Formats: sequence, C-alpha cells, structure tokens
Amino acid sequence: MNGIDLILDLSVILAGAAMGGWLCRQLRISVVAGYIAAGILVGPHTAVVALIQDLPRIQMLAQVGLVFLMFSIGLRLSPRKIRRMGLGLILGVVGAFALTYNVTRLLGLLLGYEGPAGVFFASLLVVSSSAIVGKVLFEVGTTHERAGQIAVGVTVIEGLLAVGMLAFLNTYVALGEQAGRPRLGLALGEFGAFVVLASIAGLLTVPWLLRRMGVVAGEELQTLGVAALLLAIAAITYAAGYSLALGALLLGIIVAETPQRFQIERSFEGLRDLFTAVFFVAMGLQIDVALLWEHAAVIIGIAWFTVVTRCGAVTVSLALVGTPPRDAFRAGLTVTPIGEFSFLFAQMGVSAVLVPPSLFPISVGVCLLTSLASSALTRRGGELVTRVAALQPKWLNDWGEYYRDWIERIQAQRSRNLLWQLSKKRIAQVLVGALLVSGLLVFSERLHDACQAWLGRDLLFPNGLRVVFWSILFLVVLAPLVAIWRNLSAMALLYSQVATRGMPRRERIAPVVETGLKILAGGILFLWLISLLPTEGSARWLLVWMAGAALIALIFLRRQLVHWHSELEVELQARVGDEVSVPATDAAPWLRPHGDWNLSVSDCVIPDLADCQGKRIDELALRSRFGCTVVGIERQGHMISLPTPEAVLYPRDKVLLLGTAEQVEAGKQFLTSVSGTTPATAQFDEVRMELVRVPRWSRTIGVSLAELAPTHHHQVQIAGINRRGMRILTPRGDYRVESGDQLLALGTPEHLRSFKDWVDESADEIPPSD
Repeated sequence: MNGIDLILDLSVILAGAAMGGWLCRQLRISVVAGYIAAGILVGPHTAVVALIQDLPRIQMLAQVGLVFLMFSIGLRLSPRKIRRMGLGLILGVVGAFALTYNVTRLLGLLLGYEGPAGVFFASLLVVSSSAIVGKVLFEVGTTHERAGQIAVGVTVIEGLLAVGMLAFLNTYVALGEQAGRPRLGLALGEFGAFVVLASIAGLLTVPWLLRRMGVVAGEELQTLGVAALLLAIAAITYAAGYSLALGALLLGIIVAETPQRFQIERSFEGLRDLFTAVFFVAMGLQIDVALLWEHAAVIIGIAWFTVVTRCGAVTVSLALVGTPPRDAFRAGLTVTPIGEFSFLFAQMGVSAVLVPPSLFPISVGVCLLTSLASSALTRRGGELVTRVAALQPKWLNDWGEYYRDWIERIQAQRSRNLLWQLSKKRIAQVLVGALLVSGLLVFSERLHDACQAWLGRDLLFPNGLRVVFWSILFLVVLAPLVAIWRNLSAMALLYSQVATRGMPRRERIAPVVETGLKILAGGILFLWLISLLPTEGSARWLLVWMAGAALIALIFLRRQLVHWHSELEVELQARVGDEVSVPATDAAPWLRPHGDWNLSVSDCVIPDLADCQGKRIDELALRSRFGCTVVGIERQGHMISLPTPEAVLYPRDKVLLLGTAEQVEAGKQFLTSVSGTTPATAQFDEVRMELVRVPRWSRTIGVSLAELAPTHHHQVQIAGINRRGMRILTPRGDYRVESGDQLLALGTPEHLRSFKDWVDESADEIPPSD
C-alpha cells in the first residue's frame, strides 16, 4: 500500500510534536520550540533516528500545514479590529518594520548578503510569528494585559505588512535579473490590484455563501465547504502566480468579517492545532543538524541581534507614537520571535537560487532561539521594565510625559479637522475604486484566455468571445469609474471652497479653481486608463469601438450605474463598517490599564473533564480560597461580562480571572485541574421517554406535580399523563396525581429508574419528600 507510508510519516510527526510540546510545557517554554526540535530529531538528516526519509512527502505536508496556518492567522487580521487599534499603533508598527529592515540590511552586508540575498535576509527579521507570540502570551497569562494587547496588535499589523513583503519577494523571484525599479513597481501595482480585486470579490461572495450554507447545511457540511473553499482559493492564487499562503491568508481575513467567524474558528480549532504542529515539525524535518552546528556561531549572533533589534525598534517606534514606555518595552520583549513568514521567505529565496542554501537552516535556528528567549523575556517582562525604569533619569521621564501630552493634543486637533473628516472617506473610496479597476484591466487578458479555453474563440459569431468579453468588462468597469469621478468632483468643489476662503472675489475665483482641479483629475484618469488598456493588434480598434459604446451607455445608464455602485458600496460597508456588531472576544474593552495596582488579568479554558464543570461560581468559592474573581466568560463566541455568582461553568468555557499574579495562577490551576474521578455526565444520546404507572399505594397520589418537583429531585420531566384513556400533554403544575395514572417521564435510564422506584414506594412506609 502506497498510502501507508504517508500514514506512518504523519503518525511520527504528530507523536514527535506531542512529546516535544509536552516537554517544553514542563520546562515552561514555547511549545513551538518542541515542534521544531522534534522535526530535527526524527528527520532524514539525523542518522541515529531518521524515522522519515521521503523529502517530497515532507514538503507536501508542510504546504498543507502552511495553508491551514495562514488561514488561522488571517482569522485574526480583521480590518475592523485594525481600525479599532488606531492610527498611532499602525504608524508605530510600520516605523518598527522599516527600522528593523534597514538595520538588518546593514548586518546582511557585514555577513556577505548583497543584492537580492540582502533583501531576503532582511525580510527574515521584520515580521514576528503570530503563532508563537499568541502561544507565549497564553502560556504566560498576559493576553489581557495592556502590553499583551499591544503585542497582539503588533503581530496583526505585521501580518498585513508580511502580505506586502510576500508580494515584493514573489515579484523579485519572478523577475529575476530584470527586477529593475520600473518593472518592480509595475509588478507590485499588479499585486495590489489583484489583492483588492480578490478581496472585493470575496467580501461580496464568501459571506453570502457562508450564510446560505448555514441555512441549508449543518455545521459539519459547512466545515467541509469552508475547507474545500480554502484549498481551492489557495490553488487559484498559486495559478495567478502568487504564493499559496496569500490565498489562505486573504480568505481568513474575509471570513474574519462575517458573523460565522466564531463558528468556523471553533470548527477549525482542532485542524489549526494539528496543522500548526505539522508545519513547524515539517520545517525541522528539512534541517540538517550538521548545518546547524556548522553555523552555530552565526545563528546565535543573529538571534541575539534579532532580540535586541526587534525589541528596540518596536519600543522606540511605539513610544514615538505616544505609547507609555513601560507598555512599549514589554510589548517589544514579547514580539521578538520570528517564525512562519520567515520560513516562507527563506524557502522562496533558496528555491530561486537567490540566497545560499544555508539561509533556511539559519532561519529555523534563529526561530528556535528567539522563541525560547521570548518565553523567558515575557515571563520576566515586569521585572525588566522595573529595572530599566529605575535607571531612567528624571529629566528623560519628564520629557517623555511632555511628548505624550503633545501627541495627544495633535490627535485631538486631527479629529477636529473638518477638511480631513470630510475628505478621508472619499479618498479611501477613490483608492479602492482605482485598485478595483486596475485589477480588472490588468488581469483582463488572463480572464479572457480562461474564458476562451472554456467557451471557445468563436462565441455566437467569428471572434465573438473577444467582443462579448470586452463589452461586459467595460460595463462592469463603468460603475466604479463613475463613482471615482463623482468623488473627485466633490473633493474639487470642497478644496476650491477651502482654498478661496477669505478672498475678496471668492465667487469668481472658486469656480475657476474647481474647474482646474477637475481638468487635472480628468487628465490623470485618462493617462491611468491608457496605461492599463491593451493596445496591440486588433485590440486597438476593438477598444475604440468599446469606448464609444461605453460612452453611450454612460449617457443613458448613468443613474442606473450610480445606483449599482451605491448598492455595492452599502454591501461592502456592511461587511467592514464599524456599525456591525461582533462578539467581544478579541479583547476586554472594559479593562483599563492598572499600572501599579499589582493586578493581573488572565484567562483559561475549562477542560472537558475538569472537576469544576457544571458547578456555580459561588460553589467554587474562588475569592475565599484564592482571592481571585471571575470577571468574564466567553461561551460559544458570546462574551458574558461580570457573570453573577449563580452562573454555571461548562466545558470549553473561556474564563477571565482578575487578581494578583499569584492569585490568578492558583485559580487557573484549580479551574483546569482534572482528577480523573469526575463521572461522565454526557448521556444526551440515552435520554428517552418511558411510562411510569402509579400504583394505588403510591406516595404520589393526591400530590400536585409542582409539589412533587420531579425535575428538581430526580432530573426527570413529566411530558404527559394518561388518565383512564385521556391523554394530557405537558400538564400544568397544579395537576394532582391519581391512582392508575400513567406518567410519561423523560430522562436518562438511571434517572427514570430512580423516579420509578420512588413512585412505587408506599406512603405508609416512607414519608413524602419535602
């Protein structure tokens, strides 16, 4: 059996990941380090063990793991979430990205990485691993600290920047020696157009598809459909000339904007953990230990450089945009590890023979060391921050306070700038519309070739496909073009009024300025469209004819085109607008920085067999036992803020605890403890209905159902009463039991047996239950 080899390899990978992860958890370090170490140990380059030998099969598993890992990362890259983070954090992360890139280029020159090799080397260190950072924050328990929230925000924004870096490197590889600035800029423009085109198409189709699948299919079929869609989009992206990871990442970002996000995230939780482990183990499988040992000094040096550079760049950049230095420093300590994107960049460079083969094992070794350093630095972040703050001179602290006040004043002035508030939305719509039109026109030839392969060249009449295709494409492009011109005209009017404010002849000058701005905008639009339209051969005359037809359509269908675009804009705003409510599980927005109060906020997940499952919060007595308090429960994607003492904890609940670090840690250990003595209570499949006859000596005769309270005493529900042939469905509580009644009881076999024995008992022998 050929397939048995794959099964054996997968079993070795998962067993190694489980053992390596368990060992790292016992040592209180990141489990990702255990995954990579396990891959190195059982890989084909380790002569002692070498349980896996087939390198192509390893690479196939790595590709599948990469697709699911990037999809799970995309689920955290919600545009709505990024908007809530604010412009300051975005600018800070972009600044840290640029600073790290340029400093790393200098190190690359010292190590001999010049030209394209220097670009790939610098790309390894500019993006942190969101998978490692997320696991470290959860293991350390600082996910809900302010610094932890900032670190999560940094990884989210760096994930989007990684998409741009992925496109840049992909273009670099495709162009090879012809990667000059003009061609590189054009290729990057094509990539931007492709991303916008794919994103808009996805935002309009994927939510509708998920909504329909949720209505006509169950959760199981919906999971299968999303998995099929994920693999298909990854394959389509690869066919378009880009990485598999890009398609998976884009689909995750689109799904993150849908109401079905939490259901899909829950359905893919097991697959995410499985394929994350598979991906990192597969990276270790491709590493030769001899190469690690040969470049050990270089790996240690680069790892030390990465920790210092990334921590310093993030700390400085965040401080410059107004983040308190203590929080900026702790966030910088957390986001030091590199990971999945660095592996992807290194593999691209090695496959294209633009970098030496040793760069990939170096990147894996640096990831291993930085993940270990991140765990230690995050655990001791508070202590390190206190020590650094003690060394900080008073004048520097005073200057920092003054600078942050100045930043806050600038932000307040910007929010009150009426011109910016009126024009920012229109500028965004113009940019999105321009990229959408660019994507349609740039990829028009590829779309035409695909349609020709499917429908044939002579559709309806000789060479008819080309005419039909370009006619439809021009009609599709007209709506966003009309919207772009309307937005530009409105901004021209707005800017002309502002520019001529206070002038003595404003009524005459303002129209002239407005007309000049419109002529300038029209000229730019004309040059932009001419640069995108194909002009070779017969296409030139076909485009002239199509332009005339489009002009006629614009004259007669202008109102309809405006209506179509308005519907499109409303639909997109419904997907990414602020007014759409989502469950508050990404963060606890009602938490505030607690400074020197020595309080900690951390969460834990109730295991399936936890001793505390099914118990009320007041029964657990967390405050009297440990001093911590339950301040939130996330259940099935719904956030319960400040739950009452009567709230019951169920398996898979995510519980948010508040207290000192020691109190919270003790509470987490108590809530997640599994003694193995808790009886299994999941008897849902055994629930049944059974008739219970009331004998003439029964203690229940003459007693009302409300007084019997079978639900309270025996966990049995009375669904009906058969009284001398008359059936009473769902009887009221004031109905009294009579001799010979047949009670239709609903419950588990054990509870039904207990209830039946109780009904058979004599009233003379046993006093009635109170």
